[in-house]
Amino acid sequence: MKEVWNMRSLMIGTGVGLILGATAVGLSAIAAPQSAPPPSDPRTVTYQQLELFAEILARARQDYVTEIDEPEAMEAAINGMLTSLDPHSGYLNADDFKSMQVQTSGEYGGLGIEVTMEDGFVKVISPMDDTPASRAGIQPGDLITAINGQPIIGKTLNDAVKEMRGEQGTQIDITVLREGVDPFDVTLTREVIEQKSVTWELDEDDIGYIRISTFNERTTPLLEAAVNGISEETGGRPRGIVIDLRNNGGGLLDQAVSVSDMFLSGGEVVSTQGRRAADMESYMAHNGEVFKGVPMIVLINGGSASASEIVAGALQDRRRATIVGTTSFGKGSVQTVIPLGADRGALRLTTARYYTPSGHSIQALGIEPDVSISPARLTEEELAKIKRFSEADLPHALQNEEGAERRALQMPDEQPPEGYEGKDFQLERAKQMLKDGAITASNGLKRAG
Repeated sequence: MKEVWNMRSLMIGTGVGLILGATAVGLSAIAAPQSAPPPSDPRTVTYQQLELFAEILARARQDYVTEIDEPEAMEAAINGMLTSLDPHSGYLNADDFKSMQVQTSGEYGGLGIEVTMEDGFVKVISPMDDTPASRAGIQPGDLITAINGQPIIGKTLNDAVKEMRGEQGTQIDITVLREGVDPFDVTLTREVIEQKSVTWELDEDDIGYIRISTFNERTTPLLEAAVNGISEETGGRPRGIVIDLRNNGGGLLDQAVSVSDMFLSGGEVVSTQGRRAADMESYMAHNGEVFKGVPMIVLINGGSASASEIVAGALQDRRRATIVGTTSFGKGSVQTVIPLGADRGALRLTTARYYTPSGHSIQALGIEPDVSISPARLTEEELAKIKRFSEADLPHALQNEEGAERRALQMPDEQPPEGYEGKDFQLERAKQMLKDGAITASNGLKRAG
């Protein structure tokens, strides 16, 4: 995402001069006729706009300096329309649609990052565990500005993602822009990303740790295996459970529901509401929760989005778990992928908002932890300099329909002590809270009074 800014400025300056001269002549020629009153029927306006689009395409075909790629131009126009609605809607051509299907199946070739588009750059939502991106130190909020020295500005998100994917063993250079750091290049070697979306371990105090890195088609079966493994080693009764959803950028709705279901006995997990009756649905848990009566903590951070927030919100609202960490990303919308048939790709369209069991929408707000714990020590001055990265900050993001706004960054309840040399303060504190009995299974956090 690097650009030769001097050359770009020169070209823009020259171009603007030419355009302004031509426009001035054009305007003087058309200024005399009086404009017709605007039509009142919205459908008439739409038809007129479609006619305008056809005229512009014809003009570009006829008069542009070189022959244009009309299918590519049309695809860009479609994507422009959809991305103007919200940051998660878009068009997937046939190749992109197949790639998406491969990704949700849990295995594909690439770097291992969840991304979105912002200001013409690719913005990292979260790196996936044990992938080239995570091992290279790519962080949530990083901007990828160029791929193999070629600027990303002007490309669609799908185009950029396509360039980052490739055959196993091939190398790719990306330019990273990170707040407070000079732009730097990172060379990565593509791998087959086999998203083992759930891993687990048990410590010497019988605290079970379950890491869920994404929600793909393998997540629920792998979680069941993790639960069985912990149960076998503890006789079905661990001292506590930590579910780690940090930097989990989301995934499939049905997997978020089934994961939540495992830790609940009946009742609502999440509901969705859209414009149509078909988009309004309530998803319920079945009886038979695992680890019933065992205290549980869910870890979240700003990279926890979408499906992760459904799980955290369900377990928080149902008082099944205490949420620890930092406020989540705040993506409270549901996208439907609509195949268009005949190798025409698919439409990814935001069709509904989702609500936690209490009826709360987290769109643009995020899930706020019961106990806020920073992964690194902060001063008030450092906190004031942090640039917030959340759904609310994305271009064209849906507003929270209740008019609520995301809370400003605040000093956490806890942060690492001076001179802390551990690897993961949030996880360490979560385990210690379970060992100290500060968390109960039925009421969550024990609070004074």
